[in-house]
Amino acid sequence: MEAILNYRTHIVSDLSEVGQSSWDALVLAQSAPTPFLSYAFLHALHASGSASPETGWQPQFVLLYDDQDALAAALPLYVKGHSYGEYVFDWAWADAYGRHGLAYYPKLLSAIPFTPVAGGRLLARDAQARAALVDVLRATQQATEVSSTHVLFPPEEEAALLADAGFLLRSGVQFHWLNQGYRSFDEFLATLEQKKRKNIRAERRKVAGAGVTMRRVRGIEATREDWVLFNRCYRNTYREHHSTPYLNLDFFLRIGAAMPDNILLVIAEKEGRPIAASLVIHDRDTLYGRYWGALEHVPCLHFEAAYYQPLEFCIEQGIATFEGGAQGEHKMARGFLPTRTWSAHWLAHPSFADAVERFLEREAGGIDDYMDELNERNPFRERSGGK
Repeated sequence: MEAILNYRTHIVSDLSEVGQSSWDALVLAQSAPTPFLSYAFLHALHASGSASPETGWQPQFVLLYDDQDALAAALPLYVKGHSYGEYVFDWAWADAYGRHGLAYYPKLLSAIPFTPVAGGRLLARDAQARAALVDVLRATQQATEVSSTHVLFPPEEEAALLADAGFLLRSGVQFHWLNQGYRSFDEFLATLEQKKRKNIRAERRKVAGAGVTMRRVRGIEATREDWVLFNRCYRNTYREHHSTPYLNLDFFLRIGAAMPDNILLVIAEKEGRPIAASLVIHDRDTLYGRYWGALEHVPCLHFEAAYYQPLEFCIEQGIATFEGGAQGEHKMARGFLPTRTWSAHWLAHPSFADAVERFLEREAGGIDDYMDELNERNPFRERSGGK
């Protein structure tokens, strides 16, 4: 761990101690920065109380500074008291610990809260600083005596670094849409198999036939009333599913004010009144399907608001990829293709580490078979949308 000696290590619980300019400069230096790594998004999560010690997310960001006091590396890290809001499920591991009289929580987690989007976790300006950051993470997990450390949705190259440092790798599957330079939604539809093309058109007709109209609102144009509406829709849908929403109105207002260029709201209206809304986040290259809610049920409205309207937006704006969020084979019928994701896991208890390693080896074989099966069900007529 000699690389650590070249840096000063600092752990903060509030990003304001870092400063927006320093944090965002480091994020933008990564090969694939996302809006979710930005100071604006993370600070909104924390300042709104959505991801806070009270909700089981204790920020413990690891920072490395060089001898000029410049930020050289950073790791978004949390002490977690549960496994909610993560999208890589380890409930069975926690249950096994409990059955053996051991405490699984607290654990360390590097992730973007409530956001299953791949992106840098080992943020660093160069390979040396990144290697030092991995060493600091290893030292931190040993010093804090946590049960485990989990790094969720890192890019593959970071996952490989963590594997070299003794982490166990786990893979999963998401579904992403790829823009093949389509000039219109109809041109995209023409690449799909006939049945899928017919079903999409039928779903869109059902929404229009119910008297529903759609309105797209760019973040820069969104009013407080738009955000209040979205929050109502979002919370109502959670309530109907007998669940508790992770995010609150303060969070939505904060990102609306701090990062409007990255936001698109889709609002559905019927007989002059709003009845549903979806929120997607985007940059120049990628759109991320995120949140949805409705005040009343209309068949197929979810597909229109959360998929087809954002797809049209991608085509109009020349956005290359639409990441559809966690899970959902149904996305394939709408032109989304399977993409592998990664997570990295370290467990302190040797016996449990061995057991999890064996489990992940079996699971990896199942994921490989699943990916093969999904690729055989490619929805495109001439495989033109594959990768």
